[in-house]
Amino acid sequence: MDGSVARGKLDRAAGAACGHVTVSDIIIDFGPGPSPPRMHDPSQNDLPAVLALSPVDGRYRAATEPLRELLSEAGLIRERIRVEAAWFEYLAGALPQLPGARTSAAVRECARRLQQAPPDSCAAAVKGIEARINHDVKAVEYYVRGELAAAGADPATLELVHFGCTSEDINNVCYARLLLQARTRLCSTLAGLTEELSGLAHRTAGLTMLARTHGQPASPTTLGKEVANFVGRLRRAERRWTSVEALGKWNGAVGNFNAHRAALPEVDWRAASTAFVGSLGLLANAYTTQIEPHDWIAEYCDALAGMNVVLLDLSRDFWGYISLGYLRQRTAAAEVGSSTMPHKVNPIDFENCEGNLGIANALLKHFAEKLPVSRWQRDLTDSTVLRNLGVALGHTLIAWRALARGLGKVEPDAQRMRADLDGAWEVLGEAVQTVLRAAGVPDGYEKLKNFTRGRAIDARSLAEFIETLPLPAGQKHRLLALTPADYIGWAAELAREI
Repeated sequence: MDGSVARGKLDRAAGAACGHVTVSDIIIDFGPGPSPPRMHDPSQNDLPAVLALSPVDGRYRAATEPLRELLSEAGLIRERIRVEAAWFEYLAGALPQLPGARTSAAVRECARRLQQAPPDSCAAAVKGIEARINHDVKAVEYYVRGELAAAGADPATLELVHFGCTSEDINNVCYARLLLQARTRLCSTLAGLTEELSGLAHRTAGLTMLARTHGQPASPTTLGKEVANFVGRLRRAERRWTSVEALGKWNGAVGNFNAHRAALPEVDWRAASTAFVGSLGLLANAYTTQIEPHDWIAEYCDALAGMNVVLLDLSRDFWGYISLGYLRQRTAAAEVGSSTMPHKVNPIDFENCEGNLGIANALLKHFAEKLPVSRWQRDLTDSTVLRNLGVALGHTLIAWRALARGLGKVEPDAQRMRADLDGAWEVLGEAVQTVLRAAGVPDGYEKLKNFTRGRAIDARSLAEFIETLPLPAGQKHRLLALTPADYIGWAAELAREI
């Protein structure tokens, strides 16, 4: 035999329906070799969390649940089955001249079911086949052939499964579809974060605080405006990420339709490929080697990493505001902040976010640099890297959820902010020297530098200095009425408009 599924012992008399046939129902000539071990469905991982090697599937298993059905091994297997079934159905409908296209309604219905909802047992069945033949995509092909055979497909019809395909035709469109779905799920979490931050920006739009440039007291701002800055950055980063188009290739072993043209030269395979890839929700890439070049995945990963950088920056800033006392964390009675210092309430959610974003971005940046590089028409270095996409997106989701928890616990301490403002009258030096410049007074900056630098300034000493300046009475009056809490420009308006 050539390794394809034999017609074999299919119990049609018992009415075996699509989705219920098992690997043991089919005789496959794989040659000598050990029997596969008993398999569990990888989507139903019964490994205790404390034994997981990766915290993505251990300590943080619950946090990554939304991605598991997509980016796990079982998720990839299910998507491969869907794509194999979709290609079978496309060929059967588009190329009626093929002997295998003349098949029964039951077989076509089986193919449609495999596209829409592969059975829960499919991953374990495919892994059982793979354990014997040592090829993951070919195992999916054999599984689909077996399901169609159980539904009544004849040998000619079964030859349409995987017709003209290389494994990478299947893989690249599967990863593309899964990454699109993962992006949708992550964006729902991101939307919650952005909404929370927008609300905080609006609520604290007018809450003045001392800014810190280089860690030193600087011109005042408002908490809402600083939060609004991040909202604006996040929205731009999200637009960049969601605008990345997913590409797919479906053109054979080296991207030239060699086998397709040899078998059926009269068919416009390029048009067929474009139509099929489009039906999967992807943009067809006509210029590839055996693999789709992964440039779009690199763009996807780089854009996601860019968004993570914004959130990492936010986490560090909020950590700092907590350290300054500008933000307080609400406590939970049963929680422990330190194993030895009972008074502590540590900003662990922001720290967890920062740490996980670092891991995610280390992987995402590697993907962006590595995946577009492949020796000649194909090497296998991308395969093992692509299998870690779920790890990077998992750490991203863990981080985003930690940040959401942290944001839900903080509240501003207006009194602490006001105390810092009241002790930093020197920050009004910027306003005074700029008024002097506007009035044409020479050396305005130098005058304020000599007055303020390296010395304590309070309301009284600043007022006495202003009285000595060669300014009209109206301008002096405006400066004398100014306080650090008032010196915020359009910060409040900007925050309310975000």
